Amino acid sequence: MTLKITNWMMPLIAGAMFASCSGKQEERQETKIRVETETVSENTVSDNRSYVGQVEEKQSTVLSFTGTGTVLQMLVDEGQRVSKGQLVAVLDETQMRNALAASEALLAQAKDGYERLKQVHEAGSLPEQQWVEIQSKLRQAQASRDMAQKALKECRLVSPVSGIVGRVSLRAGETALPAQPVCTVLDISSVKISTSIPEGEIGLITEHTPSTIQVEAAGVSGLRGGRIERGVQADPITRTYNIKINLPNADGRLLPGMVAQASIRQEGTDKAITLPITSVQQATDGSHFVWIARDGKAHRQSVEPGALTGNRVVIRSGLKAGDRVIVEGYQKVSENCAVSY
Repeated sequence: MTLKITNWMMPLIAGAMFASCSGKQEERQETKIRVETETVSENTVSDNRSYVGQVEEKQSTVLSFTGTGTVLQMLVDEGQRVSKGQLVAVLDETQMRNALAASEALLAQAKDGYERLKQVHEAGSLPEQQWVEIQSKLRQAQASRDMAQKALKECRLVSPVSGIVGRVSLRAGETALPAQPVCTVLDISSVKISTSIPEGEIGLITEHTPSTIQVEAAGVSGLRGGRIERGVQADPITRTYNIKINLPNADGRLLPGMVAQASIRQEGTDKAITLPITSVQQATDGSHFVWIARDGKAHRQSVEPGALTGNRVVIRSGLKAGDRVIVEGYQKVSENCAVSY
């Protein structure tokens, strides 16, 4: 059966087709891509920068003997905790004891001679010169005895501070020389993170600049740094300045020599536009752009990025205050497509 379309049916068919197309067009117009935007504004720029350094002890004390002798006992090992006044090492005392015995004998002889001549001097029968000489010999004998006592005492090396034994340089049986390092005692009740800062950035760091420390070897992260000590003389080759960040270390987990990462917040004085790093895209020609939302439409906008500041990037040009930059959902948009936010 063939359906014939008469002239009076044409307007009805056309109207239906128009209504159908109009409905699809309206449906397409109502389909908008959901995005999140950030309104551009100028803010004071704070720059978080990371530097690699190492842990240093609060203080290092080198222990040594004042005289020469053979090490009889070495009573500490590396990494051992010691207390102030604790015995660390002992020299062979034989020679020092003999020297003390000899000096005491000479002192006894000088005292005897002094007492004998004292009576003669008081009787007025001793020349003044001889009386001065016997007094001088007595004082010399006393000084020799005191030195021998001191030398014997110093055969026993004690720690003047509490801390951790660092490096042990001598062992039992070896010969110690005057001022030769025997071992070091490290005070690590607090530590310092030592790192180098380029000369162009040292001016932005003060004694109280905030910092965050991470020491992977000790399982430490997010540790807030304390007072910063700044060096005043640049390295002649690298043109960097040394700084030291003070840290508490009551549990002793941070040990000298561990690699540390210091994140230092450098406050700026200039205002600038910044955006999340992920919102800035790079084109195939190397240029950069962002997507902005204006009048419900997405538009591509070329920008010139600058320095990083944390997880944001400074925008040197291409945007102005009040622009809406698409920061979420930009992967789905295209030029002039409808967006909602």
